[in-house]
Amino acid sequence: MAPGSRAPGHDGGTRDPFGTRLARAMAEHGPLCVGIDPHPGLLADWSLPDDASGVERFALTVVEAMAGRVAMVKPQVALFERHGSAGIAALERTLAACAEASLLSLADAKRGDIGSTMAAYADAWLADGSPLAADAVTLSPYLGFGSLRPALDAAARTGRGVFVLGLTSNPEGAGVQHVGGAASVARSIVEAAGAENGDATPFGSTGLVIGATVGPALRDLGIDLAASHAPILAPGLGAQGATAADLRAAFGPVWDQLVPTSSRDILRHGPTERSLRDAAARVQGDLRS
Repeated sequence: MAPGSRAPGHDGGTRDPFGTRLARAMAEHGPLCVGIDPHPGLLADWSLPDDASGVERFALTVVEAMAGRVAMVKPQVALFERHGSAGIAALERTLAACAEASLLSLADAKRGDIGSTMAAYADAWLADGSPLAADAVTLSPYLGFGSLRPALDAAARTGRGVFVLGLTSNPEGAGVQHVGGAASVARSIVEAAGAENGDATPFGSTGLVIGATVGPALRDLGIDLAASHAPILAPGLGAQGATAADLRAAFGPVWDQLVPTSSRDILRHGPTERSLRDAAARVQGDLRS
């Protein structure tokens, strides 16, 4: 399916491509993505039990607080998985609540495999009718970008999106992503994502994950994010050390493509919906200024 074309929805209608829907949400609510990260410490701070019921109450509170106020939320799948089948059921209900609230959801699952296994992951996270279907999912391309083809095709068919790990800010990432210098692994991933997006405007549905604290690595590796026509998820705002000023310095030329992500820096203000909304509004204000 060509970038920008409409996909059939599960109800028999059509769904705008994810990139179009994300751009609309960013224009209406600001660019912020809020993580739904039910860490044990945060659950304790919210006086919630460290079990599936606590995780679900935590997640649904964040959804209710953020609906209509931010561009997207990002449930961290591992923090649901740690509670087994009950945790996965809580994730399913969280994703359903996002859909009901017209709040875009990004399942932070970082899936990556080959062949029929990758196709199964695509069915789980991107297929209409799947209880785990989100608006988008994070993918790991380190078995080769081409290994992601089943998910890329599924996203195109259903009007959903993917965010591919491109250049992360964890210290270990450089040992793989920076290899090759001007012909680095990271640059090849960014360029492959750009080929998926073509000339989609304002951007396509194949996004990139670029750490908010990558500093000069983009320049050093010769990476041209503007040419990728990709929405750029930038985790690391707030608790991980990046400020709005840091984002401007690193991503200024592609600011309109940027989806900054904050998790703990907002979530620590719970458990009330009002306090979460106020915290998100402060971050949105910093990004706008």
